[in-house]
Amino acid sequence: MREVVIHGDGVAACCCAHLLKSAGFRLVLDRPERRRLPAILLGEPALALIRDVFGQRDLFRDLPRIEKRVVAWGKDSTPVVLDHSAVVVSEELLLKSLWEGLEDCDSQPVDPESAWTVYASRPLPSDVVEHRFGTRHAFAAPVEIRDEPGPAACSIESLEQGWLFLVPDAPGSGWLLSVGCPVSGESPIEALLSHSRTIAGRISKLLPGGGDFPAYPRIASPLCGPGWLACGTAAMAFDPICGDGTAHAVREAILTAAVIRAAANGSDARELFSHYEARLTAGFARHLVNCLEFYRLGAAGPWWESEIESVQDGLEWCARQRRGHTEYRYRLNGFDLQPVG
Repeated sequence: MREVVIHGDGVAACCCAHLLKSAGFRLVLDRPERRRLPAILLGEPALALIRDVFGQRDLFRDLPRIEKRVVAWGKDSTPVVLDHSAVVVSEELLLKSLWEGLEDCDSQPVDPESAWTVYASRPLPSDVVEHRFGTRHAFAAPVEIRDEPGPAACSIESLEQGWLFLVPDAPGSGWLLSVGCPVSGESPIEALLSHSRTIAGRISKLLPGGGDFPAYPRIASPLCGPGWLACGTAAMAFDPICGDGTAHAVREAILTAAVIRAAANGSDARELFSHYEARLTAGFARHLVNCLEFYRLGAAGPWWESEIESVQDGLEWCARQRRGHTEYRYRLNGFDLQPVG
């Protein structure tokens, strides 16, 4: 099959489209409209991946950089200033930059029996189940930031009922993310900010706008089947505490495109699907391990304990899934899958 239908509009969908088009596949794009994130913090690993996939070595080099990270993590912790290297970009600008050159892809339907389908957004096939590990939601709001000398810095702070993350996107302005336990009659951001020892001092004003989204890790099962694969947020979604969601989406897209190319070139689809399930499940487990480390150090109390328990449930689920996986039979060489041995 040399035709691929891609459902989705985000980074994973775009990367899949670019890699498969470069490999000579005919693409049909279904890009549903959705609310886009106002700000994404792209660290060097994510930037390097994106630049490599799209061959744009200077992508976003002209954007203002975040050079420091202020961390106050743990009960009564003293803030620590660490070196950091990242850019802040709106999802609108990010996707506009990446979708350029793909406008000539088809929008006409193809015979589903003769095409692959990539689900980079929901809905997924009817037999797919989403497994959720946690209850936490994130709330984002624009803010005015007090002028500060020195390089731009993001801040993260743990509190008894959750955590806060502040990222500047321009001089005097930025976005505040809160993740934690809502308080009845009070906005979640204001509730957490009222207990802040570090971030509250950097904010001069909360502005209207923003929104909320789920912040608990979740994964679809199965992740692929005859003629289809899920990737990006349709396959897995991550807790923003680790800041690695965009990099994961790019890596998933690279593997998705590689599986489709290998199948089109005659490799056994069942073995490719097994490899795909194993790799993505292992990546999800690594994310949960990172989450668990953060949450164990964050603070004490019922909210943290409940979310830690949920992350541990996720790790147990991953362990059960991985017992059914065979050893990896392929490895990525650049953007291509090659048999091991």
